[in-house]
Amino acid sequence: MSTLALGFTLTFVMITIALSKWQKLGLEKDIALGTIRGSLQLLFIGYVLHYVFKTENIALIGIIIAIMILIATHNAGKRGEGLQGIHWRVAASIAVTEVLTLTLMLGLGIIKPTTQFIIPISGMTIGSSMIVCGLFLNQMNREVASSKEEIEALLALGSTVRQAIQQALQRSVKASMIPTIDGMKTVGLVQLPGMMTGMIIAGANPVEAVRYQILILFAFTAAAAITSIILSMLSYKLWFTREMTLK
Repeated sequence: MSTLALGFTLTFVMITIALSKWQKLGLEKDIALGTIRGSLQLLFIGYVLHYVFKTENIALIGIIIAIMILIATHNAGKRGEGLQGIHWRVAASIAVTEVLTLTLMLGLGIIKPTTQFIIPISGMTIGSSMIVCGLFLNQMNREVASSKEEIEALLALGSTVRQAIQQALQRSVKASMIPTIDGMKTVGLVQLPGMMTGMIIAGANPVEAVRYQILILFAFTAAAAITSIILSMLSYKLWFTREMTLK
């Protein structure tokens, strides 16, 4: 894509800003800042990856993945504001998912052990896990608020904290996985995923692009389940006080 063509893509941003102003949504500033910030971040990572791909430095790969996890943790952790220690639990959930997913892919020979494969797939896995964490925390806050009387009644009857909150946990895990599962059901019919589309535009064989997309699809489904279940196991006590009553 030429620089001129890239510049013309700002037309879409202008349309979005115009619609926001017309409907008085008040999103003009956020859209403008998001456009500038997103563009600078992508340009920066583009140059970083260009350098990393040339060097194949293992330490740099580890640093980049660690930074991705930290940023994802910060973003998802905001959904659990007020829950002490939620950030390290989110970080642990995302990190374990990333390690398991990457280990399986490399160990089974699904992807090549090069930066060209490891970093993009790690980024997609971590990003997917971040979204799952945010959805889980949002849903758990709603579930605990709406089921407060039920949970307190179970505690009064002698249930453990885990037993009292189990139903809320299950519903939250399911809710956090719904976007991933819905994506599986409609992929190829309603949407052509980003990785597949990018490969096709770059000139790759569509069948080869589909194979890689299937890999990502299955990996994301497993990653969503692993992330949400680990986070539920690590965090459910945070909605209770030390005396085991709801906060």
